[in-house]
Amino acid sequence: MIRVLLADDQPLIRSAFRALLELEDDIEVVAEAANGQQAVELARTHLPDVALVDIQMPGTDGIEATARIAADPTLTRVHVVILTNYGLDEYVFHALRAGAAGFLVKDILPDDFLHAVRVASRGDALLAPSITRRLIDRFVAQPPTAVTNTGLEELTAREREAVTLVAQGLSNDEIAARMVISPVTAKTHINRAMTKLHARDRAQLVVLAYESGLATARRP
Repeated sequence: MIRVLLADDQPLIRSAFRALLELEDDIEVVAEAANGQQAVELARTHLPDVALVDIQMPGTDGIEATARIAADPTLTRVHVVILTNYGLDEYVFHALRAGAAGFLVKDILPDDFLHAVRVASRGDALLAPSITRRLIDRFVAQPPTAVTNTGLEELTAREREAVTLVAQGLSNDEIAARMVISPVTAKTHINRAMTKLHARDRAQLVVLAYESGLATARRP
C-alpha cells in the first residue's frame, strides 16, 4: 500500500486529490495538512511514502517544508512531490534544490497523476528529460555557486560518466546505450553515485552534478 500525505491550503483541492487517490486499491491517504509546518509534523508522525506538497501555502511554504523533510534523517524514505499551478517557475527550481523528488502541475490528467504517485513511491524522480533540460537551461543562465565536500572523489570513472549523462537529461536506457552497458548496470551506477553523493533522488543528482562542476553548464 502506497501511503500518501496531502499538503495544500485549499480544502477543495485536498478533497479532490483524496477522492481520486482513494479510488485506487494500492493507495491510501494517511494525512492532510493545510500548511507546510503541519506537513512536516504529519510526515514525522505518519511516515508516508509520498508527500504531495503545494508550493505556495501561508506560513511555512512548500519549499521550506521540503527542505525540513529532506534534512530530517528519519524521513529519508519520504518522497516529496511539489504541486504547482505554473510549471517550472523559480519556486519549483528552489524546491528541487531543497530536496523535492519532482513536481506536478495541478491540471495534470488523473491517470498521469496516479502514475506519478506510483513512480514517486518507488523513489524515482519525476523529471522527464524535457524538464531536466529546462533545469539545465536555468544553470546556463545563472550557474549556482560550486559546493564542496560533495563526495565526488569517491565516484568511479563509470559512475562519473553516468552522472554526467543523467545531468544531460538522458534516461537509463539512453545512458546504457551511450555507455554500451545494460540498463540494469546503468541504474546500478546511478544508484551508487546517488549514495556516495548523498542525493535523495535523480533530481538532486542533476543539481549536484552542476553545483559540483562535474557536469558543465551546456545544452545536451
